[in-house]
This record gives sequence, C-alpha cells and structure tokens, in this order.
Amino acid sequence: MVATTPTTSQNQTASMTRTLPAGLTVTARVPASSANLGPGFDTLGIALGLYDEIKVTTTGSGLNIRVEGEGADDVPWGPSHLVVRAIERGLESAGVWAEGLDVLCRNSIPHSRGLGSSASAVVGGLAAANGLAAKLDSDLGLSLDQLVQLSSEFEGHPDNASASVLGGAVVSWSCEAGSADGDSTAAHTMYAAVPLKVHPAIRGVALVPGVRSSTAYTRGLLPETVPHCDAAFNVSRGALAVVALTERPDLLMAATEDRLHQAQRALALPQTTRWISVLREAGIAATVSGAGPTVLALTTEPFPVDLRAQAEADGLQVLDLDVAGGVEIS
Repeated sequence: MVATTPTTSQNQTASMTRTLPAGLTVTARVPASSANLGPGFDTLGIALGLYDEIKVTTTGSGLNIRVEGEGADDVPWGPSHLVVRAIERGLESAGVWAEGLDVLCRNSIPHSRGLGSSASAVVGGLAAANGLAAKLDSDLGLSLDQLVQLSSEFEGHPDNASASVLGGAVVSWSCEAGSADGDSTAAHTMYAAVPLKVHPAIRGVALVPGVRSSTAYTRGLLPETVPHCDAAFNVSRGALAVVALTERPDLLMAATEDRLHQAQRALALPQTTRWISVLREAGIAATVSGAGPTVLALTTEPFPVDLRAQAEADGLQVLDLDVAGGVEIS
C-alpha cells in the first residue's frame, strides 16, 4: 500500500481494510545485528546493543519523513525510503492503512558496514506498523513468525532480520513452499528462525572502519561451488557454534572458523582481514561481520587495552556491544 492513499488492491478489498485514525503514535527500537559469525553463512546471526529508533505518527494526509544520525545525508527522504516501504508493507499485511504518516528515524547503526542497518530499517518499519495496527485492534497484530517472514522477504535471507526481530543469537533458514492447491507456479520462499539463549558471559566488540562495503559486490566474489571437505568443515563448525554460543564460550575460537566466504573476500577487505588475523592470534574469536567491512569479536573477557589503541590508531571505531534483545515497540 501507499501511506497516503489506498492502492487498487486495497480498494478491491475495502471491506477487509480498516483505516487508522490520525494521531496514533508508536516508537520501534531495533537492534543492530551481525550475520554468519564465521561458519554460519546466511544462517547464523546475533543481535547487538546498538539501536535505531523509528517514531511513526498517523496524520490526516501526506507523508513526512525525517532522518537523524547515520544515513541522514545519503538516504531518500520519501516513499522509496526503506523504512517507509516496510511500514507500508506491515500495514498492508495487518489489514489497515493510513491517510498520512509522519516518520522520524533516529539512526545509530552505521550504514553499509556489515551491522545489519538495512535489516534493522525493515524490521523497525514493520514493527512500527504492527504497533499502529495493534493500537487499533489487538487482534490485528503480526506474530514474530510473520515479522521474520516479512522482513526477510526484503533481503532474501533471514539471518540479520530474524536476529533483530527475535534478539539473542538465531539459527535461520528458508525453503520453497507451493500453494495450498499444489500449483507449483505459485511457489514462494518461506523464511523461519529459532532464537538461541546466548551464554551470559559472551559480549561483542565491533571494529568499524570508516569505509563502506557493498554486500552485492562482496557476495559476488564467492565461488558458485565449494569442495566437499570445506562444506563438511563449515557444517561441523556451524553446529559447534550453537554449542559455543549457548553453553561453552570456551569453544568460540574453533566455532568461528570458516572456509566458505571469509578468505574468498579477503582481497576486497584488506584491513578487515588483517585485523581478524591480529585478534585471532591474540586468542580472540573474530570474524567478518556479515559482508564486512566491520570485524566482530565475540569474547568473555574485556577487550585488551593495547589492541583497542592499535585499532583506533588504524582508523577503526571500537564498540563494546552487549548481546541485545529483539525489537521493542512502545
């Protein structure tokens, strides 16, 4: 749907669509996320304590959007904004629409750094729409499973999105599902995730470069096929990661080893690759955060003062981040 007027499809189903009154306000607080965690390519994710806030108010007409903080100077301030598109999708899915919207985005998550900024924008927009619908009628609210499905549809895989929805660490997956009548032409992708309760001693440290990275570009560096031995290696480490994250953080070093994507992206991420080596040589479980260029370290100990100073001298922002809960609506 469009925030200002209903679409043709909505006009056809007007009897099922309810209009939100002007003056409803909700705020969604959504965490950053890191995907892969080494071996869990497009599967493992974790929510991190760095947040974007999205405040949405229904109005009598039109669309007004403001962006503060990260991305304020380089994202579209109109209907094509990712948050706005997600709000519209969420309202449509809940069976409601608004005559107008006022949207305020306060962003803290760095853009194009591998910390799930686009997934957070989508999750925040959907959650805000969910909150508006629930204010009209609590029965209209979307479930967590629906939020995972809808947010994952925007990016095509659920690792970052499901982490921001559910919080903690997640194991996510997708599958092709046909229509109820068996029509294969109507097949679509179903996304799902289950949360993991992260061991309370585990913390994240993000080393964030000043430069950005293109997910599409770094994903394009990956080969279409991989050796069987490398696939088996990552399957074992991915399974071990579940154990390390939940019960045995002493296994994090082995559990974050990877053969499928990090070395293949190394030439495009030289600073990232160098710092992963530095940290792992110091006994710290470090990986590429998503598609990079951020380095994510998972640790139970305070980050060494000397390494922090070296990283900052190398132009990296060092962020100490707790494992976060899922998106919150108020």
